[in-house]
Amino acid sequence: MFRKSLAMALSAFLALDWLMLTLLPRLGLSYGPVGPPLVALTVVRWLMMALLLPFFWYWRRAPSSNAARITLAVMWGLNVLLSACAFEALYIEPFRLTVTEVPVEGPAFFPDRPLRIVQLSDLHVERTTRRERETLARIAALNPDLIVLTGDYLNTSYFNDPVTRADARSFLAQLAAPYGVYAVTDSRLDPPDAMRAIFGGLPITVLYNETICLPFADTPVCLIGIQSRRGTLEHDRTVLETLVRRVPAGAYKLLLYHTPDLAEAAAVNDIDLYLAGHTHGGQIRLPFYGAVITFSAYGKKYEMGRYTLGETTLYVSRGLGMEGSIAPRARFLCPPEIVVLDISGE
Repeated sequence: MFRKSLAMALSAFLALDWLMLTLLPRLGLSYGPVGPPLVALTVVRWLMMALLLPFFWYWRRAPSSNAARITLAVMWGLNVLLSACAFEALYIEPFRLTVTEVPVEGPAFFPDRPLRIVQLSDLHVERTTRRERETLARIAALNPDLIVLTGDYLNTSYFNDPVTRADARSFLAQLAAPYGVYAVTDSRLDPPDAMRAIFGGLPITVLYNETICLPFADTPVCLIGIQSRRGTLEHDRTVLETLVRRVPAGAYKLLLYHTPDLAEAAAVNDIDLYLAGHTHGGQIRLPFYGAVITFSAYGKKYEMGRYTLGETTLYVSRGLGMEGSIAPRARFLCPPEIVVLDISGE
């Protein structure tokens, strides 16, 4: 009886998982495959059941045991909790867009207000969803002086998809700020042909290992944009050192680089502000532990948020989208993020 009830319950939850994943593209929320995340949820459910078996056999030997009833109640409770977490991760949190305000001490670029920079990272556009539409509305309301983009613009499952490229281009075309929009790319997840398709002809400056200085009254802001090259971190450190030497004395140095992996090199080279993404904040975070995976050379050391390294301020964005491929289009304890940095004098 116990085994039959257990099998029926797991079958019911498996059907629920399939339904949740199947409805995502039909509702226009996300467009990932059903199979891999369905397998992952099934494995988690079976692991939970395996953990209960020792308790079942122990309670079964007790004289007044209600082992099957207790075990089934616990099993139902755990599976309902997992279903609730899956619904939150798939349907709620990927669209719970947050705006993170980060005050940064620096020069007084304007006498009466801070210099406002908006950072977007890891768009990973599949299709235009309500997340992209809300992002554009929020940015317009923030009135940034400068917008910077720190890599990963297309979902990895849709690099060559014409609809994805058109939607990403439409999103980027609507970004505007008085002092411009600037971007950097990642050599692995931002293929050159795709980048030409989405950026070509738009009023966005893509920085490929170069520096551009924006004039202000007293202190110029020099943007140092480096294309991240996976597996060649030493090369990128050398590029950073070369570009820093070209920055005029006294300028405010703003480094744009997709990953946080130049953190210590940035501090050594007196970078004032370093903006990165890549980690997605882990995308799936556990209570009291944080990011499960970051794919950073530093592991969890710079997984998300603000860090101070000497005179350098590093901010690692959680990003907006989800990478793609077989990975679930899910966020848990890690909502998408627009970063607003207000730089002002003391």
